[in-house]
Amino acid sequence: MKRYENLKVGEALSKNNLYPFACNELSSVLSLAYSRLPKDVKALIFRDTLSAFRLLPHVNTSAAVSAANLLLKSVEAVLPKQKKNLAIVEFKQAKVALKRRSKSPEEDIYIPSLPQDILIHIFSFLDVSSLLSSAQVSRSWNQATHDDSLWQSLFEVHFYHKRVIRIQSSIDWREAFKKAYIAANSLKALRSGRGYCNYCNSIVWHDNLRCPNKQCLLKSGNETVDLISTHQVVNYLLGVASSSDESESDDEAVPGLWSYPTLH
Repeated sequence: MKRYENLKVGEALSKNNLYPFACNELSSVLSLAYSRLPKDVKALIFRDTLSAFRLLPHVNTSAAVSAANLLLKSVEAVLPKQKKNLAIVEFKQAKVALKRRSKSPEEDIYIPSLPQDILIHIFSFLDVSSLLSSAQVSRSWNQATHDDSLWQSLFEVHFYHKRVIRIQSSIDWREAFKKAYIAANSLKALRSGRGYCNYCNSIVWHDNLRCPNKQCLLKSGNETVDLISTHQVVNYLLGVASSSDESESDDEAVPGLWSYPTLH
C-alpha cells in the first residue's frame, strides 16, 4: 500500500496538466498489475479511478477526455462486475456533465490586450502544455506563443543533451522542439510524466524535468530527474526490477500536445 500511496496518483488527478498522465498510469496499473495486487491497494486504485471520472468535467480538455476513455477500456476489461458497473456509471455521468457544459452559453471573459513583449515574458514561465493551450486563447496570444526565445528556452531545458547546429540564427526553435519531443515520445521519454529523483530517492511527477520538491532543487543545483516509463512505475508497484531501457507498449496513449490547430 505504501508504494502506491507514494506515487500520489490521486493528487495528480486534481491538476489539469497531470490529469491525462495520471489516467494513463491508472489504465496501465489496471491492465498490468491489478490482479496481482493486495486488496487494500486495489481499493485505493478503484478510489482513484472513480475520482478520475468525477474530475473529468472540471478538466475538460481533449487530452483528458482521451485519457479517461483509455481508462474506461481498462476498467471494462479488468474490474469485477460490481466495481466495473459503478465506474461506468461515474464515467457516463461525467460525459453528461461535459455535454451540458459545452451546450451552456459561454460567459464573456475579458482578455486584456497586452503588448507582445509582456505576453512573451509571462509565457516564459509556462510549461509546454500550458504554452500550447495559451495559443488557443486569441490571435494575439497565439502570436506571442510562437516567439522563438520561448521555444529555445524550452528546448534547452528538455533536450539540453542534444546538439543543434546554429546557422545564422535561422533555427525554428518551435519546430526543433516539436521534432525532438516527438522523437523522445517514440522512445518513452516525457510520455509518462514521471521521473526518478536521486536526491529524494523517489518516483515523482516531474515539473519540466525537475523534481517538484524545492529542497531537491536546492541540493541538485536544478539537475534534471531520470525519466522513467509507465511500465517501470508498474514494476515499482509490483516490486519487480526493471531496466532503464525497458520498452513501452506501442499503443500506449501519448498526450497530443501537437494536435492544436494554428490560429490565423
